[in-house]
Amino acid sequence: MKEILIPLVTLVIGLVVAFPAGIFYRKRVAEAELGSAEEEAKRVLSDAIKTAETKKREALVEAKDEIFKLRSDADKEIKDRRNEVTRQERRILQREESLDKKTENLEKKEEQLSQKIREAEDRLADAEAVKKQQLEELERISGYTADQAKEHLLQSLENELTHEKALRITQIEARLKDEADQKAREIIAGAIQRCASDYVSEVTVSVVPLPNDEMKGRIIGREGRNIRALENLTGVDLIIDDTPEAITLSSHDPVRREVARIALERLIQDGRIHPARIEEMVEKAKREVDNKIKQDGERAVAEAGIHNIHPELVRLLGRMRYRSSYGQNVLEHSLEVSHLAGMMAAELGADVKTARRAGLLHDIGKALTHEIEGSHVQIGVDVARKYKESPEVIHAIEAHHNDVEPRTIVAALVQAADAISAARPGARRENVESYIKRLEKLEEIAKSFDGVESCYAIQAGREIRIMIKPEVISDDRMPVVAREIVQKIESEMEYPGQIKVNLIRETRSVDFAK
Repeated sequence: MKEILIPLVTLVIGLVVAFPAGIFYRKRVAEAELGSAEEEAKRVLSDAIKTAETKKREALVEAKDEIFKLRSDADKEIKDRRNEVTRQERRILQREESLDKKTENLEKKEEQLSQKIREAEDRLADAEAVKKQQLEELERISGYTADQAKEHLLQSLENELTHEKALRITQIEARLKDEADQKAREIIAGAIQRCASDYVSEVTVSVVPLPNDEMKGRIIGREGRNIRALENLTGVDLIIDDTPEAITLSSHDPVRREVARIALERLIQDGRIHPARIEEMVEKAKREVDNKIKQDGERAVAEAGIHNIHPELVRLLGRMRYRSSYGQNVLEHSLEVSHLAGMMAAELGADVKTARRAGLLHDIGKALTHEIEGSHVQIGVDVARKYKESPEVIHAIEAHHNDVEPRTIVAALVQAADAISAARPGARRENVESYIKRLEKLEEIAKSFDGVESCYAIQAGREIRIMIKPEVISDDRMPVVAREIVQKIESEMEYPGQIKVNLIRETRSVDFAK
């Protein structure tokens, strides 16, 4: 035990002695390192201060250079602006001087103008005085007062202006006639084709006979389904009234009315009447009517002796079979115009084929007036141009109602043939008694005027020729009298188209040599 305790004590003593010595050694080492760090920090700080001073000096130099540059630019700009202000001031001064000069000139001119106005007023006063003296002298010399002289001058002026007034009336009438003719043609043509009045009631209805009155009930059908189907499919009104064994078909379109008539007759013959059968019969009737239209057009073309006509024009000619004007069938009228124009062309040595062709096609527009808006003339021109008709034929169609002035012989012949066909007795639906009474009334109105020696209604009442007594009515008064006669005819008569009033004044001087 003693042997173990002695070494242990020795070890403890050694440790106690060695510990302070280690602490002292570490302190000396730390102090040495601290002194070295302080010296390094001083050196770094000294270098930083030197670098900062250098950059400060460089920045100060750059700032001075920038300030000098800005100052130079500012001085230059100030100098330029001062120069510009100087120029503006100089210009303003020049303008002020110019305005002063103009103001001075204006003042001088105003003064001169005031002087001239005073002189003019003085001269006007002198002129009024002279005028008054001359008027008094004229009244003394002529023996007329101012009012009497004025009345005398007005009377003389009225007499002198009679001729000019007649010329003015003639000019106004011609201008109004040109404007009114075109409008009247459009209105009358549209009314004839589209409006159903009393005088065309006979050609707007068709009557279908029935085998017995029981057939009316079958045609009407249960709750009216059969008659509604027939009306809807054909566009025709079926009138079922107390007329025994008959049904009336009413429509302004003759083609539709013909389709309905054929279909209804076939249904009556067949006996099977129901909507499906009605639709079938209407389709068959439409095909039959279309075929008949084509045949009628081909017959008209062959009868007129025309070749190389477009198939669609042939079909439109066939449709004209179902058009009428004042009761006159349009297709028959067109054929008549074609023959008349061809015969007159042959007599005059003109182109007969072109005249016939234009005569046949002149009313082609009437076949489409139910489908297209406008007068039949314009429609006909458009159709003829569409199907490549010649310019002569197109012009004849356009001019046959004087919508344009006829420029060719063919156009004039077609116009004359159209008037002849429409105006001949019996062509239009009008009885003889009313026709004669209208002519007598026309002549009676003309004879009621003073200075009328005799008068004659010609051209089926489209023109009246009046012989004037030359000693009663002068040349200057003739337009005035003609206008008065026209106004009386318009107010007292009803007539289709227009009436031409033609006054004739002839002066004769007869003597004998002995």
